[in-house]
Amino acid sequence: MPTERELAISPIVQESVQHNTRVVSNIRSLTASLFGIASGILGLESYAGFVFYLLGTFFVSVLIWSLLAKRKQGDYFQAAWSELWAGDVLGGGMSFVLTWTLFYGLVRA
Repeated sequence: MPTERELAISPIVQESVQHNTRVVSNIRSLTASLFGIASGILGLESYAGFVFYLLGTFFVSVLIWSLLAKRKQGDYFQAAWSELWAGDVLGGGMSFVLTWTLFYGLVRA
């Protein structure tokens, strides 16, 4: 645990930042799978499915920013742009494609 002097010099507590990043990563992974399920059930193909994922990811980022970070992302993340807005988009994309193709195949087969 950091000392009081260390907190006065650098007020960001690394454990809290790691926890916040982990929570956002878990939310993104879960919602990527849910967006994949929705895309598969809706029968979206090609670019329409990826646009659906990107819009959904942006919507989730806005919700995290407004509800969890209370519009002060600098207080909760060191690199707000990369961790809150763009972080885990590619990693979640793999979960999205997996569930998208699975549910597309189940519904359309």
